[in-house]
Amino acid sequence: MIANVLLQFAPSGSTIGAVVAITFLIMFLGIAFVAFKALKRTVRMAFRLTAVGVILMVGVIGSTILWYYSSSGPPKLKPPTERRR
Repeated sequence: MIANVLLQFAPSGSTIGAVVAITFLIMFLGIAFVAFKALKRTVRMAFRLTAVGVILMVGVIGSTILWYYSSSGPPKLKPPTERRR
């Protein structure tokens, strides 16, 4: 029943792009957290924060680019092609 309701409405391209961008950012937040915890005792704090900062920067820039290109506006409708016989 729930699947039937969900399949009645197709999400727009910008909605799908926003979901992909958020998923990308959450994935990189998780990677940054794991990297911070994994480097806890092996390196100094400055290197840990630099590594985490680079990972977070890649995540934020990547998700922003994904969101920007997916929400480029409504799709351009083409007229139907004419069939010649």
